[in-house]
Amino acid sequence: MPIGEISGMSHIPLRPIAALALLVCARTALAQPADAIPAKYRDVANRIIAAAQADSSGAWDRIAELSDRFGHRLSGSVALEQAIDWTVATMRKDGLENVRKERVMVPHWVRGAESLELVSPRRQLLPMLGLGGSIATPAAGITAEVMVVASFEELTARAAEAKGKIVLYDAEWRDYGYNGAFRRQGAIAAAKVGAVASLARAAGPYSMRTPHTGNMSYDSTVTKIPHASVTAEDAQMMRRMIARGERVRVTLKMSAQMLPDAVSHNVMGELRGRDLPNEIVVMGGHIDSWDVGQGAMDDAGGVVVAWEAIRLLKKLGLTPRRTIRAVGWTNEENGGRGGAAYRDLHKQEPHQLAIESDGGVFQPLGFGFTGSAESRKVVEAIGGLLAPIGAQRIGPSGGGADINPLMQTGVPGMGLEVDGTRYFWFHHTDADTPDKLDRKEVARCVAAMAVMAYIAADLEQRLTP
Repeated sequence: MPIGEISGMSHIPLRPIAALALLVCARTALAQPADAIPAKYRDVANRIIAAAQADSSGAWDRIAELSDRFGHRLSGSVALEQAIDWTVATMRKDGLENVRKERVMVPHWVRGAESLELVSPRRQLLPMLGLGGSIATPAAGITAEVMVVASFEELTARAAEAKGKIVLYDAEWRDYGYNGAFRRQGAIAAAKVGAVASLARAAGPYSMRTPHTGNMSYDSTVTKIPHASVTAEDAQMMRRMIARGERVRVTLKMSAQMLPDAVSHNVMGELRGRDLPNEIVVMGGHIDSWDVGQGAMDDAGGVVVAWEAIRLLKKLGLTPRRTIRAVGWTNEENGGRGGAAYRDLHKQEPHQLAIESDGGVFQPLGFGFTGSAESRKVVEAIGGLLAPIGAQRIGPSGGGADINPLMQTGVPGMGLEVDGTRYFWFHHTDADTPDKLDRKEVARCVAAMAVMAYIAADLEQRLTP
C-alpha cells in the first residue's frame, strides 16, 4: 500500500522515517505466525515432494554427467572452467533466469608427479596424496627415517627425536575436526621440531587403502616442509614395524608447485520472485573439487540439488514472492574466495536466507539453522512439512564455508543435514564418484531444498539473524 495510506491515515502527513516505520509495522502485522505456516503450505510442500520423488533419476543423472564429463575440478584448472561454462549453458536450456558467471581470482596449486616408497625394512610403493598447498621435495626426493606419533602432544614430548626424520601422524579416527588438524597443521608442528617432511594418516573412519587429500597450512615463521597423506593401513603398518624394533625408512618425492592466481567464476541462475524480486534466498554448493576422484559427492551434488530445486519449482509453476538464486561457488576447497567474492558483490542485496549443501547428498535429515529465535520458529514450522521424507529436523546451528562470509553481514544461514555415515569414507579421495550416491536420496535432497527455499522466499515476513 502507498506510504501515508496505512490504517486510514491518508489525511495525516507523515515524516519519511515515521512513514517507513509504519510501513514496516504494517508488513510485520501481515506476517502469519509460525503455527499458521503448515496449514498454508502443506499442499504445495506435498506437491513438491511428490514431483521430486517421481523423477528420482533426474538430479542423479545431472550429477553424473557433470562429474563424468569434466572429472575433478581444482581451482585454476581447465576442467573447472569448462564445467562452469557447461553449467551456464545447461541452466539457460533449463529456463533459469539471470544465468551468469562472476569473475573470481583463485589460487592455482598443481600437484605434479609424486610418490612414496618404503625403503626399509623392505621395499614397497605406498599409496599417497600430497596435501594441497604443500611445497615440493628436491628432485631426488627425501629419504629419511620415519617417526610415528599419535598426537601433537606426543610430538612435543618426543621433540628431541624428530630432527632429520619424517614425522608420521597416526591418529585414530575421532571426527573431522580432530583428525583434519593433523592435515592442516601437521607440517608446522613437525618443522618446529626439526623434521624434514611430514605425513598424516588419511582423515576418515574407513579405508580401502585410500589416502585423503585436502588443504594444509604453513607458518611464515617456520621452515616449510613437504606434507602428504598416507592410508590408514600403511600408517598402522609402519607403527607396527617400529614397535617391533625395526627401522622404517621411506623416500618421499613431490613436484608440487604454486602458480600465480588464476581466473575462475561463481556461476548462478535464478527463479525471479513475483512481488519482491530484489530480495534473495540464495542456495547452492561449490563447483570446484579436489584434483582426485570426480568431485561428485563433494560437491557437484550440492550445486545440482539447488539447481534442480529451481527447475522443479518452474516445472510446477510455483513462483514465490522473492527470488531464489542457485549458486555454484568456486574455490571452496583451497581458498574460499568464491564465497568471499559473492559477499562483496551481493552484500547490498537484501538476502532473506542463505542455504548451503556441502555434506554430500545422502538421505536428508533436515537443516541446521543460525538466526533469531523468532525466525527459528518459522523455519521449524517449514521443516515440519518435510516429515514425509524424514527431513524435518532443524539443528542448533547452520551455515557453510561458502555462505559464512554472507552470514557475517547479518543474513540467516542454513546447512542441509544428511546421513553422513559414509561421507568421510570417500571425502577428498579417488573414490568420490557418482556411484556412491543413491538416486532416491538425491531426489529427496532436491525436495528438501525446494520446499525450504520456496516457502522461505514466499513468506510475508523477513527472517532475521
